[in-house]
Amino acid sequence: MKKIAIVFALSLLLYACAERDKKGKILDTPTSGTIKIAVDESLKPLIQAEVEGFEGIYPLAHFQVAYTSEQQAISDLLKDSVRLAIVTRKLSPSEKQPLEALKIIPTEVTMAREGISLITNKENPDSLLTWKQIEDMFSGSIKTWKQLSPTSTLGDLQIVFDHPQSGIIRYLTDTLKLDKLPSTCYAVSSNEAVVNHVAKTKNAIGLIGLSWISDNHDPKANSFLSTIKVVSIQADEDYLKPYKAYIFMKKYPLSRDVIIISREARSGLGSGFIAYAVSDKGQLLVLKSGLVPAKAPVRLVEVQRRPLEKITKN
Repeated sequence: MKKIAIVFALSLLLYACAERDKKGKILDTPTSGTIKIAVDESLKPLIQAEVEGFEGIYPLAHFQVAYTSEQQAISDLLKDSVRLAIVTRKLSPSEKQPLEALKIIPTEVTMAREGISLITNKENPDSLLTWKQIEDMFSGSIKTWKQLSPTSTLGDLQIVFDHPQSGIIRYLTDTLKLDKLPSTCYAVSSNEAVVNHVAKTKNAIGLIGLSWISDNHDPKANSFLSTIKVVSIQADEDYLKPYKAYIFMKKYPLSRDVIIISREARSGLGSGFIAYAVSDKGQLLVLKSGLVPAKAPVRLVEVQRRPLEKITKN
């Protein structure tokens, strides 16, 4: 009974000493409490792993995560509907203005670098694309598979992506300086829906976040890889797939940063999550996910291709 009384007294003391807002509500701390965050859905496998890792270490911390489009995640952050937005770009000057008017200086931290994967149906024999072909596909100059490969019998080209306000499409339109997408482009509802559509549609080519297929230890990622093919993109004289080594060396052309944007004006649970994501533990999860850590080195191994020398006995 004495032990129970001591624990109860300590609990009351901690409750009384906890920091509170103007309405008397207990505020979250870097390792406890509950907050809402919004995440670009193309980053879902990576951020799920980071959230589970954090909550596993700090059981009093809880995140209500909305996986949505990039633009919606940023909109929710600016409207104060969420504390953090995890996307693949920084805020524009015009987006920062309403926060700065409230004397909030947004924090923007790069936690990883990832790639955009182009995927095709398993039965599609064409799995190599030049950068010029990608430009022509998104400008609308190329509309059929026969224009990509004269011997193709797949008919019209169908380009599939996750959402009309997708960060993937925003990245491509910015990179290729496009005002609009051609009629060959179609939006579905998620990266998983893109994989499923491409798996059953021979003339489709899809765009997904790399983390959906890059973790070799994830059964779901391996299941996806068994139903589709990953396209290699020409860079200089080589055709490269979105492997983390090529992304780290900036050779793979469709790569982008993963950025955590915070509107916290104090050191709360959002700050704790950012610190964890760029810590050794958080960066190891990035590495395990098949992506490039922002704060930890990537080990590159060079393999020399030469004949084995014959061993002679003395």
